[in-house]
Amino acid sequence: FPHSSMAKPILLHSAAELLERILSEKIPADRQMEGYFRTHKNMGVRDRGFVAETVYGCMREKRWLEHIADNSLLLDVVAAYLLTHDYSARALEETGFRGDARGMVERARTLDKTTLPFAIQANMPDWLAELLRAQYGDTESLALSLALNQPAPLDMRVNTINAKRDEVKTRLTQEGFSCEVTPYSPSGLRRRERAPIFKTLCFKEGLFEVQDEGSQLLALMLEPKRQEMVVDFCAGAGGKTLYLGALMANSGTVYAFDVLAKRLDRLKPRLRRAGLNNVRMVTISHERDARVQRLKGKIDRVLVDAPCSGTGTMRRNPAIKWRNINLAELTDIQQRILAAAAELLKPGGRLVYATCSLLKEENDDIVESFLSAHPEFHMIPVNEILARRHVPLSMKDDALRLFPHTHQTDGFYAAVMERKH
Repeated sequence: FPHSSMAKPILLHSAAELLERILSEKIPADRQMEGYFRTHKNMGVRDRGFVAETVYGCMREKRWLEHIADNSLLLDVVAAYLLTHDYSARALEETGFRGDARGMVERARTLDKTTLPFAIQANMPDWLAELLRAQYGDTESLALSLALNQPAPLDMRVNTINAKRDEVKTRLTQEGFSCEVTPYSPSGLRRRERAPIFKTLCFKEGLFEVQDEGSQLLALMLEPKRQEMVVDFCAGAGGKTLYLGALMANSGTVYAFDVLAKRLDRLKPRLRRAGLNNVRMVTISHERDARVQRLKGKIDRVLVDAPCSGTGTMRRNPAIKWRNINLAELTDIQQRILAAAAELLKPGGRLVYATCSLLKEENDDIVESFLSAHPEFHMIPVNEILARRHVPLSMKDDALRLFPHTHQTDGFYAAVMERKH
């Protein structure tokens, strides 16, 4: 962004004010931003871009910026971000900034990052830094953290009911949005830069949806067949539901369950655009709802994309790491949902338990405790599925584990289980 943006002292304060709102409330950052810009109509497009980029940058690098600022005042954190991203102390002072801009520049210039405590190098809160180190070791967790602190590319999934991947790639390029095919998902396209792709004809005609490549691979683990009955147990706004419907060639039935009707409402226009009519949306009050119980023993495949800490999605949602996460409460919910979902399956049915978490407490531990309590289920090695689906990936053990620093996807975990005949 041009330095002339900084001629407006108000932008520095706007960034600090918006940052404080995002950090103090549980509402997702992008929704907070939309609301903030709606109430600040006088801000032009460039000013909004400047504030949004600054706020996201501050959330990604907060620990390091606090160290540079020598305090955790949000105005100083914003100043430290700008000073470490091409702004001079003088330019900052000219906006009326009263803090120690020159001291910050000096600290940033002379600091050897490798001498800092791990959590500051990783830009993580202490609790998360400790869990990651315990699980992955220092070298791996630092590489993982640094990748999580980079913005994610824009991944899309081609709607194979309406078009082939190469065809959509060509058409998007003709509309001015060149993209490449994703290395693993057979239906994915990727753009390195953000772009207003929702305005394209391709999007309006239902030829693609925005979906991280890792999320596409989770749906693929279910391998649904035509005419089957499938449940997406925690469907949310339905990204995976849409893919399952397409994988089933718009036949059979996909039940999209969620406890929030508002989330399922967001699926309705997506289904229309995609041309899918094999999806039934069901709002449930909890995992043992009568509407769930009615399907006991009748379902071929169930996907449980469980509510989780979201630690694998920090490239998109950097605010997640600064929120208090109640792991004990989450793991209790995960266990309950998995047990309830398993009851829906016919003998020989398939169960996929997945999260966008990096923590074994929400992943391996949940699956191990489920399998020990349910001997009628056994794991299916994901490498068999990856090979069948021609996905050029190989895992070291039976579960699917995806990471931004090794696979360029969000962080995901999936275990595939089968009910014995």
